[in-house]
Amino acid sequence: MSKEQSNDRIRTGMAIIVEGKDDVDAVSRAADDLIIPTHGFGIRETTWEVMEKAYREIGVIILTDPDHAGEAIRRRLTERFPDAVQCYMAREEAEKADDIGIENARPEDIRAALEKALELHGTAAGRDSGVGADGYREVTMSDLTALGLSGTEGAAELRNAVCRELGIGYCNARMLLTRLRGFRIGYEVLAETAAKSRESMQ
Repeated sequence: MSKEQSNDRIRTGMAIIVEGKDDVDAVSRAADDLIIPTHGFGIRETTWEVMEKAYREIGVIILTDPDHAGEAIRRRLTERFPDAVQCYMAREEAEKADDIGIENARPEDIRAALEKALELHGTAAGRDSGVGADGYREVTMSDLTALGLSGTEGAAELRNAVCRELGIGYCNARMLLTRLRGFRIGYEVLAETAAKSRESMQ
């Protein structure tokens, strides 16, 4: 099972669902994947839509806090996504002082938990970047600027239209890159969608 050589992060190829922003930060140090926070139990409809898309297209891994609230959120997610990969961390791995949460876990422990979950699910983590045999080219921040999706007048409006067309939920430029990569939406598709969206806005 390979890991990213530059930073020792694994690539599961799936979306990882966590509870909060601090969990996103912690998991991003261990895995180079799309990470979607639920922001607690009161999950917004737009977040459900992004998770549904991920579940249908690339699969999801559920990684919630090893406490009562985390298990309640896991049960709710599992009802919607019964074939999701279930990833668990030991309470002692996610505990700091009196606080229990994924954000407290070490990157190596998060990687180990993800690898174990994938092993039990019969899936392997690996690496996938650059231009693939199918012509996929990963989008860069420079691409977003060139396409008018970042750093230019009207970028937010165009980005909103593109996100809506792609069905990935509204996001800023940085999150757009993350979601494009997570859903494996390459430059060619993005450029076509941006052109189509720009025409519809005129």
